[in-house]
Amino acid sequence: MAGSGRRHRATDRPGPRSLDLDLPPDPGRPARGYRAGVPACDRNELREVSAAVLAVAARLSVREVLRTIVVSARRLLDARYAALGLPGPDESFAEFIADGLSDEQWRAIGPVPRQHGLLGAMLHDPEPVRLADVRAHPNFGWWPAAHPVLTDFLGMPIVHGDEILGTLFLANKRAPGGFTAADEELLRLLAAHAAIALVNARLYERSRELSIVEERNRIARELHDAVTQKLFSLRLTAEAAATLVTRDPVRAAAELDTVRRLAAEATDELRSIVVGLRPVDLAGDGLDVALRKQAELLDRVHEPAVRFTGGPVPRLSAGHEEAAYRIAQEALHNALRHGAPKLVTLAVRARDGELVLEVIDDGHGFDPEAPSRRLGLASMRERARAVGGRLDVVSRPGAGTTVRLEVPTGG
Repeated sequence: MAGSGRRHRATDRPGPRSLDLDLPPDPGRPARGYRAGVPACDRNELREVSAAVLAVAARLSVREVLRTIVVSARRLLDARYAALGLPGPDESFAEFIADGLSDEQWRAIGPVPRQHGLLGAMLHDPEPVRLADVRAHPNFGWWPAAHPVLTDFLGMPIVHGDEILGTLFLANKRAPGGFTAADEELLRLLAAHAAIALVNARLYERSRELSIVEERNRIARELHDAVTQKLFSLRLTAEAAATLVTRDPVRAAAELDTVRRLAAEATDELRSIVVGLRPVDLAGDGLDVALRKQAELLDRVHEPAVRFTGGPVPRLSAGHEEAAYRIAQEALHNALRHGAPKLVTLAVRARDGELVLEVIDDGHGFDPEAPSRRLGLASMRERARAVGGRLDVVSRPGAGTTVRLEVPTGG
């Protein structure tokens, strides 16, 4: 995961300070900075800070968070260059992202830096560094020949609790006079929000890893419960047919018919499991596109026709879209596995502030009150209730099945 590797702890200090070397005085202007933690910025600055914080908080992956932090910081503080590094193992950077350089400049510079000089020092000290010329710092070493020349410099550790998560730094402010105390406080504010967003992104990625483990366990159970048992029965039946080939050809042929049937059922089970393994990009595709893709996939791998109807629907919260997708997936799976249909239709539409999703098949139907069916239906109904929705199942033997989900679009 991004940011994994050695953790760097912020050392305890008696109070906030910053390293200020050879700095010119701030230009003569009214005090508008963020001194003493009391913001006194104008409305445009507030809008820019708010937009940057919201942009950072809206990202879920670690790399998206890092990229948004760097771009927002460079824009807010009007710097020519910005970069952010997360510590990795063996004095390397697990992530190092820069903004303000072209792809050609990146290639010419060469490999990303290691934790040496000023960059390394800042990963062990929670205080900011503000310089009129970065080359004046006692820990400054060198940079590659193709590296742009940096002069004024502002570096800010990204700190969460007592851990330094990384370092954000800017160079070459476009306005004359270099970085000011107000710039430092603004960057401190952004770094504080960046720390929260980065921790949340890490937690999100770890939760996804746990979900993958849970999914693997589910697949293992399905393989054991369905496919493995069918393959075992298939093997026994094939052995029985082999012993009957010479002395009872009629019975042997009947056993071979059973082998063919079990092999077909095992194939269908494996197809269903493979479909469940395909990744779903609800955040990128949206619910309607993801469901259309699912229907098209099922149509290719199953004998019954699977059709999707409907158009674009409003975006729901991530939890609501996930619930609707999983309910549709389970309803489709049940229809194809148990219903023996010729046609399954997945319909999605928006109506009167609700998302309406239906899975309709023309199979042999079932009794919804039968004990063997209650558990699967109960799990779908519970998932629907968890997001404020309602699930109805209409079916009877010989008349097909309709599973209908209604979910508020405001969720």
